[in-house]
Amino acid sequence: MAKVRNRRPEWLKVRLAGGKAYREVNDLVENLNLHTVCRSARCPNVGDCWSRRTATFMILGDVCTRNCRFCAVKTGHPNHVDPREPEKVARAVKALNLRHVVITSVTRDDLPDGGATVFVETINQIRSVHPGCSIEVLIPDFKGDRAALGAVFEARPDILNHNLEVVPRLYPLARAQAVFERSLEMLRQAKQHGLISKTGIMVGLGESREEVTELLKLLADIELDVLTIGQYLQPSRNHLPVVRYYEPEEFQELKKLGELFGIKHVESGPLVRSSYHADEQIERLAITDRE
Repeated sequence: MAKVRNRRPEWLKVRLAGGKAYREVNDLVENLNLHTVCRSARCPNVGDCWSRRTATFMILGDVCTRNCRFCAVKTGHPNHVDPREPEKVARAVKALNLRHVVITSVTRDDLPDGGATVFVETINQIRSVHPGCSIEVLIPDFKGDRAALGAVFEARPDILNHNLEVVPRLYPLARAQAVFERSLEMLRQAKQHGLISKTGIMVGLGESREEVTELLKLLADIELDVLTIGQYLQPSRNHLPVVRYYEPEEFQELKKLGELFGIKHVESGPLVRSSYHADEQIERLAITDRE
């Protein structure tokens, strides 16, 4: 394992956002008054993704009802849900002529169904105006509400994504309002409903190699299709500190290990995030399934 580093290493530097495509995506998002996780979560890949005319739309507003200690999204008391949000997201997807779109949200524990109906309506609106686009949803846990989760399953997104974020031992520290077993069960149910299942984890918060290995085995046991592994980066001094930075070679080792256990596709690297190059992941899965 690499030594503990106090400063961010060279391989975590990213290029500045800019260019014509980036400005077009930025202008479209602002004109439609939409939110993206790219901005709200301070994703380091916003320049790359927006320059490739891809974005992850964040529905249900931009204020989360939970306070996970790793996340840069605002927390507090959210505003009312915009009833036109699904329609506006669909318009943006069509305007960008996307082949693949990722729809995520803040967690809305204040809503009776956690916002599941808005996910369903957004899926339906996109399919109505831009039917050639594959749809990935990155959903919250809906507090374990089976009816809410079932409604999203019935909408048949092309990929059902729910992030575990960290190894089980770190849940009380990093995401105290979530339950590891509940999240793992959501991914298991997605497979039982015939959906492509996906999750993401971060490393660098103090987990051991053995804990990561055990988690990879658990995910292989539930026949997970896609896993993303990235380096945790501290958004501010008020968030959990980085315990250490993993070397690029270690991410490749984890990728090989996960795929050796049976996970179909593992995207692993210092700057990998849940939605990073998601359009390419679904294409690789299609090739794998044909082989």
